[in-house]
Amino acid sequence: MTLTKSQTLGAAVAAALGLTLLTGCGGTDAATVPEGWGTLDTESVSVGYPEDRGYAPQPAAERSKANAAVALKEEGGLRTGLVSVQLDFATGVSDAGEAAAAAGAGIGLGTTRTDTADVRVAGEEGARDVRRIDYEFTSTGEKGTPRKGTRMTGVLVAGVDSEGVPFAIRINAVKGTLTPADLNTFTTSITAK
Repeated sequence: MTLTKSQTLGAAVAAALGLTLLTGCGGTDAATVPEGWGTLDTESVSVGYPEDRGYAPQPAAERSKANAAVALKEEGGLRTGLVSVQLDFATGVSDAGEAAAAAGAGIGLGTTRTDTADVRVAGEEGARDVRRIDYEFTSTGEKGTPRKGTRMTGVLVAGVDSEGVPFAIRINAVKGTLTPADLNTFTTSITAK
């Protein structure tokens, strides 16, 4: 039997699709980080940050011991944006709701929660369910933060990785410097491991 050119092409496409589906089964579904964004990578999660907006990784020697990874945006000596990853920050946490409750307590007094949602991120099947908390707060002007009274916006995403380690990822920025689409991209750039 002789195959025509279109039949050969169709068979090749079908084989490629089949191979793609097979290699996708049982593997880790990694998130896409958009062009112009960098990635913070830890043992439990990876997350994108808006590198093209001036965010840059903070060296390990300079960041708080509570953070596994940080990207900062600094302007005029002030920290106007932050992406941070905390791992294993609470005990007795077994799911995204418990991780969010523990991490949410650290958001701070004077914070206004504007939305809370259960979402799925890319990654290991047992770690994909996370909770997202959107919030706003007012800068205190302390420790290199924007001038007192500056309105800030943030998103906290919390969950538990495939090994049962809780994680909390947050992005904070001067209100209006990141769009709602940027904040959604932050969430969709997460891969739980």
